[in-house]
Parts: sequence; C-alpha cells; structure tokens
Amino acid sequence: MLVTRRRLLSAGSTAVLAGVAAPHVARAQRAEFTYKYANNLPDTHPMNVRAREMADALRTESGGRFDLKIFPTSQLGSDTDTLSQLRNGGVEFFTLSPLILSTLVPNASINGIGYAFSDYDKVWAAMDGELGAWVRGHIAKANLIAMEKIWDNGYRQTTSSTKPITAPDDLRNFKIRVPPSPLWTSMFKAFDAAPTSINLNETYSALQTKIVEGQENPLAVISTTKFYEVQKYCSLTNHMWDGYWFLANRRAFEKLPPDLREMVAKHINAAGMKEREDVAKLNANLQDELTKNGLAFNKPDPAPFRDKLRKAGFYTEWKGRYGEEGWSILEKYTGKLA
Repeated sequence: MLVTRRRLLSAGSTAVLAGVAAPHVARAQRAEFTYKYANNLPDTHPMNVRAREMADALRTESGGRFDLKIFPTSQLGSDTDTLSQLRNGGVEFFTLSPLILSTLVPNASINGIGYAFSDYDKVWAAMDGELGAWVRGHIAKANLIAMEKIWDNGYRQTTSSTKPITAPDDLRNFKIRVPPSPLWTSMFKAFDAAPTSINLNETYSALQTKIVEGQENPLAVISTTKFYEVQKYCSLTNHMWDGYWFLANRRAFEKLPPDLREMVAKHINAAGMKEREDVAKLNANLQDELTKNGLAFNKPDPAPFRDKLRKAGFYTEWKGRYGEEGWSILEKYTGKLA
C-alpha cells in the first residue's frame, strides 16, 4: 500500500506540473467573484424563484467568473442587521422595502404615500421614470447603488376581526397594527385610528389576543402569515404600494470589471421585470384562496380616504418632509395631492 500511495502521489504531482487535469479542475470550481445576495422572503416567493434563474444565467454567461449565492428568509439577519452588512460590505446585494430603507435614506419612502397611486400603470411609470431616478440619486448618497428596476411587493390591504373597512369613519378608533415607521403611524392617525407599532413576527399573537383588531399587508403576506385564521374581513383598500429596491454595496459593485458590471445589472433588472408579472398573478390567485380560507372581501372607494388625508393635513406634512422637488415629481404621476 505504501508503494502504491507514493506512486499515486507522484503521478498526481506530475499531472499538476504538466498542467493537465488539476489546473482545469481548479478553474472550474472557483469563480473570480463570489457575491452574496440576501432577502427576507421565503424560498418559494417569486423574488427567490427569479433570483435563482438570474444566478444561473449569470454563472453561464460569465463563463463561471461570477457566482451569486442567495440567502432567503432573513438567513443573514433582520432587515436592519442586513442593511448594516450591506453598508460595510459583508453582503454585496440586498432587497429592501423603500419604507424600511427610509431609516437610512428618508426620501426613499415617498412611493408609500397613502392613496398616491391609483393603479400599477402609474406605479411603474413613476418608479421606472423620474421618481425612481430621484430616489436612486438619494440612495447613491448613502454609498449604495439601487438597480434601475424596483421589484414588486404589492398594494397593502386592511384586515379586521370586527368589521369590514368601507369608509374612513370605519377607521375611527380602530386598533390597527402597523410596522415601526413614521409614515404608517402618521397616515393612520390622520384617519383617527389607533395605530400600534408591532413587529411582524408578533402580529399574529396580537391579533389573536385582541391587542389590535386589524393589520395591513399585501395579500401574499396575509397568506403566508396565516392572518386569515385570526381575521374575518379583508378590505382591498390599496392604501399604499410597496416594493423592493435591489441594492448593491458600491465598493463591491464597482470592483467588478465593466463587462461583468453591465451583465449583472442587466440580469437583475430583467429578473425584476419577471418578478413583477409573477406577483400580479400571485395576488390575483390569492384572493380566491383567502376567500376559501374564510376571509370576506370588499373593495371600498378610495376617493373618500384620499379626501380625509388631505383634510387632515397629511399630504401637506409629508410634502414638507420630502421637499418641493421630490413632491412635484411625485405629483407628475399621481395628480395633485397636497
């Protein structure tokens, strides 16, 4: 056995020196750039389905030079933790809601203004146009790069255990869970509701024990969190649109050679466009599914809600926060708000 082992080692050394198999194996197994991409959604969400396709396409088109590792379901930490990792380069890519990103870039949350966008056509016109470019400019000042195409989370809907929300008066003194964000709290206070900031992972229990009567989220979140088990009504209020900026650490992105940089951006934006279509189909199907799970749906007229916010000074307040430039760009797509 000793002689055989020596012969094998000798043969292996000869192969390495001769440059036959070993260098080829090393090149095949090792990418020139291996980057991490983190997100907070389940592996089955369209975001991760499209991200896996994107990673495969990048690996193939780059000839193995670029390898993107995907970490779904907040595997690398909470949104706040991962944002910190993105900023210091521990994570190269991260998708994040503009409203949470606003803790770092205040103007990022402008797309979430209540009842601003009446439909998806206006959303995409604004976010693929001048408003999105304005926000990306502010994100760049935080030493991050936002890819051109924002990904979709969806319109947020209101659920309740006590009554359907049909008009603004139904929100008076309504105990509703909201995420920890000034924009959410401000909007529901303008409706004379009683908003309470509760983390998402504590919301089911808060609904179950009646600490709050209701909450608001896109249909996909309502489904995956099983809020339908502790809620009776779902009002399609469409009060806010939310998305995900695909963010890159500036140093890591600019470290890529120009050809790879262009290739990565191209595939990320293409995947984002496909994800938008997927989410639209998913939300359409989810309403039927949630109805079968016991939720009663209604669709209130948005006009009285928008009027209520206007009379309460909500739009004037946030126009002041975002500034004249950003607000005037927003109103190009939404019409007059303040």
